[in-house]
Amino acid sequence: MGWKWDKNKCLRCGGCVAVCPTQALELTENGIEWDESRCIHCGICEEFCPVKAIKVKKEKKEDKK
Repeated sequence: MGWKWDKNKCLRCGGCVAVCPTQALELTENGIEWDESRCIHCGICEEFCPVKAIKVKKEKKEDKK
């Protein structure tokens, strides 16, 4: 699993930070910081982003084997 943020697309609006249920994202002067230990890979930030600057990679069932 993982998380990708495209700094060139990002508007730095902070919307993803506001909707994250585990506070895994933080808006800093450098952009969005991701705390992997807090992230539950729910994808809410990806869905909310107006410019699709976030991609959340979710674990596939066959990856669990």
